[in-house]
Amino acid sequence: MEKMLSYEIKAHEKGYKIVAGLDEAGRGPLAGPVVAAAVVLTKNMDLEGLDDSKKLSPIRRERIFPIIKKMPYGVAIIGQEIIDEINILQATKLAMKQAIDKLMISPDILLIDGNQQIDTQIKQWTIIKGDAKSFSIAAASILAKVTRDRIMEEYHHKYPQYEFSRHKGYGTQRHRDLIATHGPCPIHRKTFRGVSEYINR
Repeated sequence: MEKMLSYEIKAHEKGYKIVAGLDEAGRGPLAGPVVAAAVVLTKNMDLEGLDDSKKLSPIRRERIFPIIKKMPYGVAIIGQEIIDEINILQATKLAMKQAIDKLMISPDILLIDGNQQIDTQIKQWTIIKGDAKSFSIAAASILAKVTRDRIMEEYHHKYPQYEFSRHKGYGTQRHRDLIATHGPCPIHRKTFRGVSEYINR
């Protein structure tokens, strides 16, 4: 518990009062949006079971999701059209910036998963593998992951031939085979390898 709060504690010791964790889901997939979330931990919240979203089962993520939404949070979704227009790195940074802008309170410092800062005047600490080192970032990772997975479940009903409920748009061999068979659909990222070669076939 203390280890996962070490960055938050350090920030408070340096005089930062409102600490927000920031993470994203969906940088790698061949289809769908990238989703970013920002979360501010509140006192007396039950953090048991909170961990990097990739280490948790879908059931565990769904159980923790409503607990996280009791905290101050912001979520932003950037669709595949913008991803293709400005590239996935810039789209991810934009989603993170928008997630911060949607926070219910203004943070003094950001704990960001990875090594990329975003366009804001707020103090930022980037933390590689931060979702496994900070409760704030772990909470943001779960919020972003569950939000994106639910979006992809909805797309599965619209485009069932691609089986989005199984792979959530990631480039599994099955997904690549389905793109080869059916061609890309409107939510595929046209500039991504694995999709671009099937456009206009």
